[in-house]
Amino acid sequence: MLVNLSASDLFSLKGKTVLLTGASGYLGRTFSRAVLENGARLIALGRSDRLGREVAEWQREFGRDQVTSYQIDMYDIEALGALLDTIVKGESSIDVLINNAHELGPNTGFNVEAGSFENASYDQWERHFLGGVYWPALTAQKLGPKMKAQKAGSIINISTMYALVAPSPALYEGTEMLNPPGYSASKAALLALTRYLASFWGRHGIRANAILPGPFSNVEDKSANSVSEDDPFLERLKSRTCLGRIGRPGELVGCLVYLASDASSYVTGQALSIDGGWTIT
Repeated sequence: MLVNLSASDLFSLKGKTVLLTGASGYLGRTFSRAVLENGARLIALGRSDRLGREVAEWQREFGRDQVTSYQIDMYDIEALGALLDTIVKGESSIDVLINNAHELGPNTGFNVEAGSFENASYDQWERHFLGGVYWPALTAQKLGPKMKAQKAGSIINISTMYALVAPSPALYEGTEMLNPPGYSASKAALLALTRYLASFWGRHGIRANAILPGPFSNVEDKSANSVSEDDPFLERLKSRTCLGRIGRPGELVGCLVYLASDASSYVTGQALSIDGGWTIT
């Protein structure tokens, strides 16, 4: 069988339908534009009111038929399940699932004393595992039968480098920053889920892989929750990487498009680190 070696064909998402969770988040907005730029039709799920504004812009740029959106609070599991059932029934095919949604804030223990290992409550752990593991599991469970019927599909789980290595305490000393233990634990569990799906669903033509971002600050977001450019914590992050800088959202796109496209047709069960070399030292 001859393989078309043209990059424009290998990495094209034309004709594919992509469902992306967390589409209104900082990375999610870049992921959304990336799949649209490469020809896919996007089903965008998000909680923030910003989703509507972003989708309106994407529809103007790429066409109304290229983007469908649903505003959903994924903590409402019953509503999420019902929405996914509705989407599956209404779509002729869903080719790519990108599990990106994960709450990063005080509710899940970030940068608050209540999120430390010594103080983390059962509710903290439950919310971490719910967001980090159960949302992707439920979404894959609901979309799985359609992908099996198609005999094809690509599941991309957005994990983190902290699924492989522990956060360094030195990074956080003297700052108000705190990385809660449930984040690493849930994202490591997501890697196990990725390998499980790759193992059991490979016979149906379904691939499952994970992307492990390193330090990607929202300094460029310019929102109320963004990190300031002169925050000394950023300098600590930069100095810890081999490349001496933090990542930009667009630098995750190459890997995302690769895993979503036919260029990675023989790749499954893998975890690809995009961390500026953080995890090799």
